[in-house]
Parts: sequence; structure tokens; C-alpha cells
Amino acid sequence: MTNPYQGLPDAQFWRRSISAVEAHRIDPVVDVRVRIGAEDRVGTAGSCFAQHISRRLSTLGLRYLVTEEGQDLPVRDRQARQFGLFSARYGNIYTPVQFHQLIEEAFGRRHPVDRAWLRSGGGWVDPFRPTVEPDGFTSPRDVVEDRERHLAAVRRLVSEVDVLVFTLGLTEAWRSRRDGSVYPLAPGVAGSAYDENEHEFVNFSLPETETAMEAALQAIKTVNPRVRAILTVSPVPLIATFERRSVLVSTAYSKAVLRVAAESMKQRFDWVDYFPSYEIITGPSTAGLYFEEDRREVSSLGVAHVMRVFERHHVEGGAAAPQAMPLSATEIAAQAEIICDEAMIDRVRA
Repeated sequence: MTNPYQGLPDAQFWRRSISAVEAHRIDPVVDVRVRIGAEDRVGTAGSCFAQHISRRLSTLGLRYLVTEEGQDLPVRDRQARQFGLFSARYGNIYTPVQFHQLIEEAFGRRHPVDRAWLRSGGGWVDPFRPTVEPDGFTSPRDVVEDRERHLAAVRRLVSEVDVLVFTLGLTEAWRSRRDGSVYPLAPGVAGSAYDENEHEFVNFSLPETETAMEAALQAIKTVNPRVRAILTVSPVPLIATFERRSVLVSTAYSKAVLRVAAESMKQRFDWVDYFPSYEIITGPSTAGLYFEEDRREVSSLGVAHVMRVFERHHVEGGAAAPQAMPLSATEIAAQAEIICDEAMIDRVRA
């Protein structure tokens, strides 16, 4: 007698590919749709976990595309002001809705009402990049002028990138009641002040997340027909939830929505791939081994495993030999700590 499971690859059986394999050797990638060649320009964006991918890609000898280098600044200033943290200086982009709005604004199809927020300690910040200037801008005009430079860099990135790696991070966000603009941080955390008449909390649903992610990808594809994308989901749990429930429950909801949305994009577009960084870090086979003591931050051991698998499957020829090159913003970022805007929520509470 036969059954439909006979003869299937080991990867499709838990015992053969998970239970019987040492944790550090588990590789859940089976089919690869997007591979990065030596001539491909690679860009990154997304939540704070995406910084790990940015750092590794910048050292592989690949053509890592950075459109905001801050090359005229001293090394220390470039690092502090987040030049090279991602391919453009957008800081953390936590939700697909925020990402889509950025693309729309960059190409003149969106004009947010909020232009500059005053900080409690003095100075002004960009509402959509509140931590890129540690000491704040000196005036609202400076915020606007720097944002225009940033949007130009985003347009260049969208136009030139061959492979975009985007990490989906959250479903919870805060937005303007006036025009629906989504912020990376709640008003009052890094600038401005919370006003329930002007700001509202939102926890994006699966349909909303899918719609925004699809719109962002299609907007990029319209400008740059050759672009391909690799989507990942951040394994980092929420630092706090505004829902009246445990942060553990909210984390499970958020990651489930993002994971399904990423899968949906892969099914809809033959130029989109999914890389399972989330599964590698959070899978039961690692028994929490890949988290730091706070059981939230991903350890260097976990990052190494993720990037080893990524290089094996998504970089042609495996990992390219590192190239000798002058000190740049990408290399500076590789030496810095992970910058997570979301962490400010917990500090404010303290």
C-alpha cells in the first residue's frame, strides 16, 4: 500500500529535519526564488532586526546600496545619526503601512500634515524619523529640508535597487487622526505630545497589512520593473502593547499577521521571496537559545545562524569573500549597536 507522504523530502518531516538535527544546523529553506548575484544592488529596510541583515550584507562583498552615507561627517557623527544603518536614513520602519506611506510621499503622492515635532528637551524632530538626529534639529525648517533630502535618497534607492530585503516588525502603531499618517513611535515618546483628539492607536488587521504591503511592492515595481524582494518577519517580541492584554498575546497576534501577509505576497508575486528568520530564531528546536537574558533581544549566536542560512541560499556562490574598501557608513553601522526606536517606550515608562 502507498500513501501521499511516501518519498517526500526530509525537510517536510519534523522528526527528520528538526528533531534529528542539531539546533545550529537546522535549515528550513527549501525552495529559493530570489538569489543575489555579484552585480545586484541590494537594499534593506524594516524593523530593528533588519539591521542585522544590513550589517552582514555590507560585509559580504556584495553591492550593498546606501543612498545616504553622510560621507562629509566624522565617523562618530555618522554612526550616531544613523547614516548607513539601512540603505536610506529612514530609521526603523515597523509596519507595512508606514512603508507604503513613505514610498507614496517620496514620489509626491502623499503630503503629511505633520512636518516637525518639538522635543521636550529642546530641538525639533521628524515625526517619521524621530531618532535620526540625537540632539534634534535646530528649527522646523531644518527638519523639512533634511526630509526632502531623505525623500530624494528614497527615490534613488527605489529606482536603483535590484533586490530589496524588507523586514516586517509590528502591527501596532499610532497615527494622525487628521490624515492617517503612521508614526514609528507614539507622540510624546520622542517628540510632540499625545493628544487624543489628534492621535489614535491602531492595531492593523491582516487585510490592512496585506493591502499596504502589496501596495508598497507594486509602487516600487512600477518605478523599477527589475526589482525583486525578499521579505522576512522580525522574531523580536513587542516591547509593549497598548491593547488591554498581555504583551505575550499581542506579540503572538502581531507575528501571525505579519507572517501570513509575507506568505501572501510570495504567493501573489513571482518576484517576491520569503526568508524564515522568524522561524529559525523562535522555533522550539532552539529552546530559547537564540534570545538574550531578557528573552526578547536576539543573541549573536542566533543572528549568525540566520545569516549563515541566508547566505547559503540567497547569495549566489554562498558568501562572497569580503572586499577591502575604505571606511564607509555601511562599515560604521556594522560596528554599532542595534538602534531600536521601540525601546524608547520602555524607557519613558521608567
